[in-house]
Amino acid sequence: MPANPQLQITDLNFRYHTREELAIKNISLSVEAGQVLLIAGASGCGKTTLARCINGLIPRSYKGDLTGEILLNGTSISGLSLAKISQIVGTVLQDPERQILGTRVANEVAFGLENLNLPREEIRERIAQSLERLKISHLMDRETFNLSGGEKQKVALAGVLAMHPSILLLDEPLASLDPASAQETLSIIRGLANEGMTVLMVEHRVEDVLRISPENAIFMRDGEIKYYGPTSGFDRSVDYHEVKLPAAMIMERAVDDPAPARLTELRENSRLGSLHAPSKDAMVEFKDVSFWYDPERPVLHDVTLNINRGDVIAVLGPNGAGKTTLVKHAIGLLKPKSGEVKVEGINTHEATVAHIASTLGYVFQSPSHMLFAPTVQEELAFGPTNLKHDPERIKKEVASALEIVHLTGMEQYPPLAMSFGQQKRVSIAAILSMESKILVMDEPTAGQDYKNYIDFMDSILQLPSFDAILFITHDIDMAVIYANRVLMVNDGTLVCDGTPQEALKDFEFLKANRLVPTSLLKANLDAFPQTHRFYSAEELVHVLKK
Repeated sequence: MPANPQLQITDLNFRYHTREELAIKNISLSVEAGQVLLIAGASGCGKTTLARCINGLIPRSYKGDLTGEILLNGTSISGLSLAKISQIVGTVLQDPERQILGTRVANEVAFGLENLNLPREEIRERIAQSLERLKISHLMDRETFNLSGGEKQKVALAGVLAMHPSILLLDEPLASLDPASAQETLSIIRGLANEGMTVLMVEHRVEDVLRISPENAIFMRDGEIKYYGPTSGFDRSVDYHEVKLPAAMIMERAVDDPAPARLTELRENSRLGSLHAPSKDAMVEFKDVSFWYDPERPVLHDVTLNINRGDVIAVLGPNGAGKTTLVKHAIGLLKPKSGEVKVEGINTHEATVAHIASTLGYVFQSPSHMLFAPTVQEELAFGPTNLKHDPERIKKEVASALEIVHLTGMEQYPPLAMSFGQQKRVSIAAILSMESKILVMDEPTAGQDYKNYIDFMDSILQLPSFDAILFITHDIDMAVIYANRVLMVNDGTLVCDGTPQEALKDFEFLKANRLVPTSLLKANLDAFPQTHRFYSAEELVHVLKK
């Protein structure tokens, strides 16, 4: 244990008043200045609760029974005000929607500084330095409402960095970032640690974080620490089904496990789906679609494409490229400024909300944009009830959706009191229960551990109700494992529409679109002359054995 740790936790336990079981138990750890600590584990395992204890939100904002001790620079946190703690521990939340208050980027970054009563000139300097460090100076005068999810994530981080905390607590900081932005952010984080800042990072994108060589890592399960030590021993101490490790590590461990024959067959069906279906099979048609929020800044430029029966489409591209705007046109939330969008032959300017909802079910990027009901049960029943499904059918739809996203037994939980990862699964289940013909998901893996997102994607592929699936993602591996078609969007333009093998083979092209090749993509491209398909790491090792 370090002689003078910046953070020290001893025998920490906490139970929310709304729960019977402990959320975290017997947590002890110690981190010194200049170190990066990776905190990993399945959704709902206690990572966010631990973070709330460290930044003082527990027990000040989240009530429950807390025992144990937390010391910041040798001082007990129990005697400090939340304002004082926030000057020591800078927190970036999982969902930037919950953190951003300012209407413009400059105002948002200034918010904490103004509360410290800093001189106006120093505030201006810190804003400029923070935005420059994150390479988002061009966003300074933008309205926060119109930013992409990834841009909001960077702005939230800029606001925290401007406060000059000694401990940086990041809860899923990479969740909404495109791969290039994630690498840049991780490089900045490593640099901050090298300058003496303590960094605690809760993150599911373990492979990305390992690239900056965290000094230590924690693996949590059921509220307890199952591994705590150097990252060199981390991969051997975790279940590779729960934590997404580099492909080589997974393949090394999976080679002695049974081949996932059923999953391979299941995913093969989606991979071999129709990429060039006849026009009569087009369920959604875009023709020369252009759109802007501000006429001076067009978001989409002359987009033409079809969504066909049998398509499993991954939409890739940089933060702010127009991916979400594109999808919102398909579901009728936005209407083209020029061109047209048709859903099952009906122009979206003329289609009813009920018609579009029965055709396309949309999972928002931020669950806080969707969730409102007092219980999970009511949340999932809302959509099918409004679509006039009969009560017995609704009961079956809700039960099926809960099973797919691993939330059976949590029917009476209040969704907005759940972890971000669990909220994301509730929002997905709410759309699954509607049984629309096309499932559309915006960043479905955000806040999800590897096992949960693999399980629900595999389950979705088995559902007969979906004629097509479309998902926006920054996770290239989702496209590798599941998609039969990749749409790449950059600067509002459709720059690529092809199979994953066609779209992802040129690394210079990926780089130009702020995408970073993963270890799984590289392994699949190396093996492609033998396999003629893309596979998950667990599948690939057995395919190559044959």
